[in-house]
Amino acid sequence: MQQQSNIAETIIGAIVVAVAIAFLAFTYMRTGSGSLSGYEINARLPKVDGLGVGTDVRLAGVKIGSVTDLVLDPKTYLVTVHMNVRSDIQIPADSSVLVTSSGILGSSYLSITPGGDDKMMAAGDFFESAQGSVDVMGLVGRFMGGDTGSKPAPKPQPPLGDGP
Repeated sequence: MQQQSNIAETIIGAIVVAVAIAFLAFTYMRTGSGSLSGYEINARLPKVDGLGVGTDVRLAGVKIGSVTDLVLDPKTYLVTVHMNVRSDIQIPADSSVLVTSSGILGSSYLSITPGGDDKMMAAGDFFESAQGSVDVMGLVGRFMGGDTGSKPAPKPQPPLGDGP
């Protein structure tokens, strides 16, 4: 009886280990953690709310890479975002990058808008045009509170002269 119990425990243990390995392999393949066979491009942004190492880099909504590092310049207060992009994706040199999110409460990601230049970005290049994150919740709060940030329209002036 003891031998059957040991065999059952061994089989259950092997199944648990196999499921754990399958889960790790699936996660590894899904996140592309092992696909650093691309090239690094960079952007300088004033604000990177919601970004971190591993954040998606997307082109036309498709993940083509991920953020590898964020470095704050203490003199300019700009954040240099280093990203790794798949080697089979060529990005025109005049492309732009912007921090955006998937809906109001969605996670942030970097969205690349391709330019029309014949010259392509190379490893180590910086985007010429980059836009940081927008505080969506702050905008919603201002809208709901009635603070539009602009002055009210002036009152209309009475007509000049006696009229027709």
